[in-house]
Amino acid sequence: MMNGEIEDITTVQMNLSAMQPYQPNQGSYQPNENYSAYYQVVEELQCYRGVGAIAQRLRQSLDHEAILSQTVEAVRHLLTLDGAVIYEFLDGESMMIAAESALSIAGSRTGFMLDAEMAQNLIATFGQISLFIIDDLSQGSYPSEIHDLLTKQSAKSALITLIQGEEDLWGVICAYQTEQNRHWKTFEAEALQQLAKEVAIALQQATLYQEAKSLHDQINQQTAELKRALAFESVLKRITDKVRDSLDENQILQAAVEELTLGLNLGGCNASLYDLSEGTSTIRYEYIHSIPTYRGRVAQMANSPEIYCQLQAGHYFQFCSLLPNPDRGRVATLACPIFVDPQSAQGMEETVLGDLWLIHHENHIFNEFEIRLVEQVASQCAIAIRQARLYQASQVQVQELEKLNRLKDEFLSTVSHELRTPIANFKVAIKMLRVCPSEEKRQMYLDILDKESIREAELINDLLDLQRLEATSCPIDRQPIHLQEWLPNIIQPFQTRVQHRKQSLQVDCPEDLPILYSDVIILQRILAELLNNACKYTAPGGQITLSIGYRTPAEDAMLSAPIAIFTVCNQADIPKEELPKLFDKFYRCPNADPWSQGGTGLGLALVQKLVGQLMGAIAVESKEGWTRFTVHHPI
Repeated sequence: MMNGEIEDITTVQMNLSAMQPYQPNQGSYQPNENYSAYYQVVEELQCYRGVGAIAQRLRQSLDHEAILSQTVEAVRHLLTLDGAVIYEFLDGESMMIAAESALSIAGSRTGFMLDAEMAQNLIATFGQISLFIIDDLSQGSYPSEIHDLLTKQSAKSALITLIQGEEDLWGVICAYQTEQNRHWKTFEAEALQQLAKEVAIALQQATLYQEAKSLHDQINQQTAELKRALAFESVLKRITDKVRDSLDENQILQAAVEELTLGLNLGGCNASLYDLSEGTSTIRYEYIHSIPTYRGRVAQMANSPEIYCQLQAGHYFQFCSLLPNPDRGRVATLACPIFVDPQSAQGMEETVLGDLWLIHHENHIFNEFEIRLVEQVASQCAIAIRQARLYQASQVQVQELEKLNRLKDEFLSTVSHELRTPIANFKVAIKMLRVCPSEEKRQMYLDILDKESIREAELINDLLDLQRLEATSCPIDRQPIHLQEWLPNIIQPFQTRVQHRKQSLQVDCPEDLPILYSDVIILQRILAELLNNACKYTAPGGQITLSIGYRTPAEDAMLSAPIAIFTVCNQADIPKEELPKLFDKFYRCPNADPWSQGGTGLGLALVQKLVGQLMGAIAVESKEGWTRFTVHHPI
C-alpha cells in the first residue's frame, strides 16, 4: 500500500455519517466496521506529511507574527476546520489572541485580551492538562473556563493543545468546529500536538534570531558610535593641537571654525567675541561651505535676551527657526558659549568670552557626540584665548620693561653727562681762577661757575619735581591772575635771550582777557619751559610768538566751561613721527639741536605733568616750518 496504492487515494469514498461517535473518556477511536482501514491509513499518512510540510515552512520563517499566522492557516486547512486560534500567555497572568484563522469572522480578534480572572484560571488549567479533545461541548464534563472560552468562540467541538516553551508555557492552539460536532481522530490530536511542538521550536528559533539580530544591531551601532567617537576625538585632537600650539587669538578661532565645519560637514561655522561693556556680540571669524557670510555682523545682546542670557550663563542650545532666515533660509543651529569654568578661571574677570554658532540643514539634529565635541572645542578655545591674551599682556609688559630699562640707561647716561659737564667746568674754572693774571679773567671764570651752578641746580630740580609729580598729586594754590599785568614779568628774561641770538619774540595778550584762577608758580613754570624750549630750538633770526586767548561754550559746543588758550610757536620743523614722543622723559628729537645747547629731555615731560595738575591739556603740531604748543587751561 505504501509503495503503489497511495495514488488511488482519490478513488476512496468517505462515509463520515457511518462513523461511531468518539468517546473522550475511552481514549481511542471506535470506527464503524464499514470504515475502510485502508482509507484511514492513507488519511493519517497525509496528515502527518502535511504536518511535516508545515513544520518545514515554519522553520524557514524567523518572524513571530508570520509563524503564528501561517500556523493557524495551515492547521485550519490541514484538519478541514471552521477555525483555528492561538492564545498567547502573557506574564503568566493574562492571555491574548495572538493569531486566528476562520471561515467567517466579523472582524480580526488578533490582539484581543481575555478577562484577567478567566485567563488566570485557563493558564492554571493548561499547566496541569496539556491536551483537551472535545467532540461535543454540550456533552461531557469540562472545566468551566474551557467551556466559557469555547462558548465565546461559538465552538461546538475543539482540539486544544499546549505550546510548551523551553522554560515555561508559551500558549495554546485551539482547533474548533462551529457548524456541527466533530469526532476527532487520534492522529488529528497527535498531529496538532506535533504542530504545537514545531511552533514552539520555530518561535524559539525566531526569538534567538531576533536576539542575535538585536545583538548584531547593537554591535553595529556600538561600532558605528565607536568609529564616530574616534572620528570626533581625532577632530578634537587636531583642533586642540592647533589652538594650543598658537598664541595668536586670530589663528586659534579661525582654526576652530574651519575644523568644525569640515569635521562635522556643516554648512558653516562662525565665532563671535563679546564686548560686555557695550553689550555687543561681533562675528569675528567664520568658515562657510554653503551659506552666506555673516562676518563682521554686530548683535545687540539686549535685543535677543532669550539667546544671550543662556549663553552668558554658560549653556548651549540648538534650535531651528520657525520663520526662514532671509539670508540662509531654514537651518538648524547649535550655539555654544566660549566658556571658562569659574572654578578654573583663577580670578579672571570674564568667564564667557564669546560663542560658536554651527549651521546645518534644517532637518539635522545635533547629537550627543557633536554637542560634546563642540563644548570641548569651545572650552579649549577659551583656555587658548586666555593664554594668548596673557601672553600678549606679558609681551606688552616685557616691551614696557625694556622701554623703561632703555629709558633708565638713557637717563643714567644723560644725567651722568649733564652732571659731569658742569662739574668739569667747575674744576676748570677753579683751576684757572688760581692762576689767572687779571681781574677780567677772574670775572669770566666766576661767570662760568655761576652759569654752571645754575644749570646743575635746574637739572636736579627738574628731576626732583618730575619724581614728585609722578609719585603724588601736589596741592594747587589757585589765585586770581590778571594776565595783562602778570605776563610781562614772565617775558622779560627771554627778551634779552632772543636779542642775544638775534631772534624775535612777539607776544599777543588781548586787553579783554578774563581773570584766570590758577597756581601762579605752576603756570609760570609751564610758560617758562615752553619759551625756553622755543628759544633753544629756533635758529638765529627765527621768530617766536606767544599768544593768549579764550573760548566759551557758546563758541565751541564741545566745551562745558570757558577755557584760556596759551599758544607758543617757533620756527622749527619736527618730523611727524617724532611728535608723539616729545613728551616722553629724556627724549630729545634727533638733529633738532645743531647748536649743541644740551638738555635733559625732561622739560616737556615736566610741562605735561604740570598741565595735568591744573586740569588742563597740552597738544603739539608741526607743519609748514612752524611748531606750535597749545595749552588749554580752565578759566
